[in-house]
Amino acid sequence: MEYRYKLNGGNLVVINPNRNWDTGSYQCFATNSLGTIVSREAKLQFAYLENFKTKMRSTVSVREGQGVVLLCGPPPHSGELSYAWIFNEYPSFVEEDSRRFVSQETGHLYIAKVEPSDVGNYTCVVTSTVTNARVLGSPTPLVLRSDGVMGEYEPKIEVQFPETLPAAKGATVKLECFALGNPVPQINWRRSDGLPFSSKIKLRKFNGVLEIPNFQQEDTGSYECIAENSRGSNVARGRLTYYAKPHWVQLIKDVEIAVEDSLFWECRASGKPKPSYRWLKNGEALVLEERIQIENGALTISNLNVTDSGMFQCIAENKHGLVYSSAELKVVASAPDFSKTPMKKLIQVQVGSMVSLDCKPRASPKPLCSWKKGDMIIQENERISFLKDGGLKIANVTKADVGTYTCIAENQFGKANGTTHLVVTEPTRITLAPSNMDVSVGESVILPCQVQHDPLLDIMFTWYFNGALTDFKKDGSHFEKVGGSSSGDLMIRNIQLKHSGKYVCMVQTGVDSVSSAADLIVRGSPGPPENVKVDEITDTTAQLSWKEGTDNHSPVISYSVQARTPFSVGWQTATTVPEVIDGKTHTATVVELNPWVEYEFRVVASNKIGGGEPSLPSEKVRTEEAVPEVPPSEVSGGGGSRSELVITWDPVPEELQNGEGFGYVVAFRPLGVTNWIQTVVTSPDTPRYVFRNESIMPFSLYEVKVGVYNNKGEGPFSPVTTVFSAEEEPTIAPSQVSANSLSSSEIEVSWNTIPWKLSNGHLLGYEVRYWNNGEEESSSKVKVAGNETSARLRGLKSNLAYYTAVRAYNSAGAGPFSTTVNATTKKTPPSQPPGNVVWNATDTKVLLNWEQVKAMENESEVTGYKVFYRTSSQNNVQVLNTNKTSAELLLPIKEDYIIEVKATTDGGDGASSEQIRIPRITNMDARGSTSAISNVHAVSSYIPVVLFFVVNALW
Repeated sequence: MEYRYKLNGGNLVVINPNRNWDTGSYQCFATNSLGTIVSREAKLQFAYLENFKTKMRSTVSVREGQGVVLLCGPPPHSGELSYAWIFNEYPSFVEEDSRRFVSQETGHLYIAKVEPSDVGNYTCVVTSTVTNARVLGSPTPLVLRSDGVMGEYEPKIEVQFPETLPAAKGATVKLECFALGNPVPQINWRRSDGLPFSSKIKLRKFNGVLEIPNFQQEDTGSYECIAENSRGSNVARGRLTYYAKPHWVQLIKDVEIAVEDSLFWECRASGKPKPSYRWLKNGEALVLEERIQIENGALTISNLNVTDSGMFQCIAENKHGLVYSSAELKVVASAPDFSKTPMKKLIQVQVGSMVSLDCKPRASPKPLCSWKKGDMIIQENERISFLKDGGLKIANVTKADVGTYTCIAENQFGKANGTTHLVVTEPTRITLAPSNMDVSVGESVILPCQVQHDPLLDIMFTWYFNGALTDFKKDGSHFEKVGGSSSGDLMIRNIQLKHSGKYVCMVQTGVDSVSSAADLIVRGSPGPPENVKVDEITDTTAQLSWKEGTDNHSPVISYSVQARTPFSVGWQTATTVPEVIDGKTHTATVVELNPWVEYEFRVVASNKIGGGEPSLPSEKVRTEEAVPEVPPSEVSGGGGSRSELVITWDPVPEELQNGEGFGYVVAFRPLGVTNWIQTVVTSPDTPRYVFRNESIMPFSLYEVKVGVYNNKGEGPFSPVTTVFSAEEEPTIAPSQVSANSLSSSEIEVSWNTIPWKLSNGHLLGYEVRYWNNGEEESSSKVKVAGNETSARLRGLKSNLAYYTAVRAYNSAGAGPFSTTVNATTKKTPPSQPPGNVVWNATDTKVLLNWEQVKAMENESEVTGYKVFYRTSSQNNVQVLNTNKTSAELLLPIKEDYIIEVKATTDGGDGASSEQIRIPRITNMDARGSTSAISNVHAVSSYIPVVLFFVVNALW
């Protein structure tokens, strides 16, 4: 390691590399206590590109039409180059086309046919593809000779590929071909064997370069370049051969082998040409001797010893490269040791079986093994044999074979023992096995599984259903184990169709296992029928067919058909022919369908268990069109405006219209007239028709009927019914209209009835319109029945003038308004209630006194008072009117009374006094006042009296 080299971990660092000193091959050696391995070779090369020599180049003189080759002659270099040519001055580069070609193999410029425009100086530009360094040669002048023009001549191929060209697997191969000639030759390519080019092959530079990417074995062969012009053709041929560096097919792997054993290590690689092999041990060529041999790359070492341990490398190489495979050989020598591979402490087998006792201690070389039972050495006989791997085999085991068995293992390095205890048990037998069963959905059954077994053994029951282990936690709602310790009975509750199948009871002990199987058939209602199809459709029928679904172990007895339309509520049972469809019939005709309605059908199968799931619906189909059969219902009419005949009906539902273009034919005539007047209503949803004509007499009878039609034709009419034409609206205004204020919020309006003839129709009533302060636009209305001659206007504002007018109305409209009258509402009642209500009571009457109520300026004058009284147990209120501020009530005081007082005015009753409660009298007089409310007041030394508010209203 000179001063210019240093190691960075395992990496070699070259300081200030020099191409004269450092070019060459390098290998890394890695060493530790187990040995040494060497890396593959790494080549270090230096790319460089020197300058052209500066000597001038000779002038090239050619005739017009002649071909020419201008030589580049690159300077000394290392690494791949690319070539270009400058015409006269940089950056005017020669553009390649079918006439001009720059070879990337030689660097020369080829002009197939010189033209006057080609005269000038040509400079070769060489670039290193590694360093991107670029150098320019001296210019080569090209001039035309003056001795005439070159005539036409056949192509002459100047650029061609070698006769034999090796190509590496996966490489991109480029073949060049260019010819001189007059006229300019056309270049084409083909394979000599006539096979077509693969799609990956590209032609570049006006066919001057054939490029084959990702070269493979099938691309080998002879290729031809054909140059043609009108004077002839020329062919260049060359063969591409295939080579591949070695790559591994089988690597060597680390091995650990006992001394005195043999090693066979094989490594294999592919490549072209076929690789050869050599072996290294610890980085040096393996020395062959009698016990160490190499044949076809395989290494054999016999009678191994510890010194053979180390790191080995197999090298596969051909002239294109080499590959390394590394592995460790560890040769071990040790006395027998059971610590890593101990013998089983206990082996349980049943009488009559065969048992093998293993004895596999770790030992190098392989030990010799002998066996003892207790203290007795075991000899081979017809039942007992020693195995090659050191084990012991006993056939047809008996109870006498019970005991402790010891294996003694020994080699030249030592000895070791291992023991196993053998227990022999009686076989397990199923005493009560499950049997085949046939049940219906919803039942519960028990599948028995009871055994007899050796008392030394633990026993475990498991059940399998159709090959899968039963999970009692997951399926606990249906499956449960029942019975005692020697019983594995399986109870299945509420059996479903999915529980049909094979049940296996598996009984396992430490030494054996037995099983018994039973088939359980669960019968249920049928599965859904399949593939329901509508085979034929008419206006009222549909021919159906279907396929039988699963019968769930109970034959299908019958089928029923259900239908659904956009107008039905869910699925409805359909009428079929035959009416009853037996289980063997898979077709039926559905009848009594409505024309021009979209239907879906489904089929339900039934067996003796019951009805099953319905099939999937059929595809939607529409019945054919037909003449409508149902006229509209509820044909009636009447009302409307003057000179109108209003006819109404309930529209026919869409499902009964039977086709497109549905509408109504409305026919009518005056009562007693023969001829019908007819009109057509084209909208199927229209519920009425209004006939307007000045000749229509008010409130006269007409006969009316409504028919139906569609694109298929006309259907029936409804029954004839009679309808009145529109009435004539009133023409006279009510007379004697008056308005009278009743209170601060009510006015009563009254009038005389207008004269009316029954031939004009029915007078429905009167409309009273009212407003205040001239705001007629925002007036309110009250309507009353025809025999009423007054109306009460409520909810009015107090002390305000209201204007009102009345008019009569009927179904044809309203008549003219009466003259306008007005009335002013009273002022509001006093807001001050009667105060200081005082009472005295005996057993027969109550005397009341209160303070006078004085009305304010904007309130109605007090005209008197009202005393409201009732017993506490009743809701019926009685009223006493008085114009005084006192009152006497003849009341038998045998229970509590509740009393309150209000002032009365023209504007209504004023605010109520506080309610007072007068308690029933037992044996003495009592008195009180509202000022004593909520206090306990002793009227005498004997009678306590309690006065308080009654919060709820009296009425």
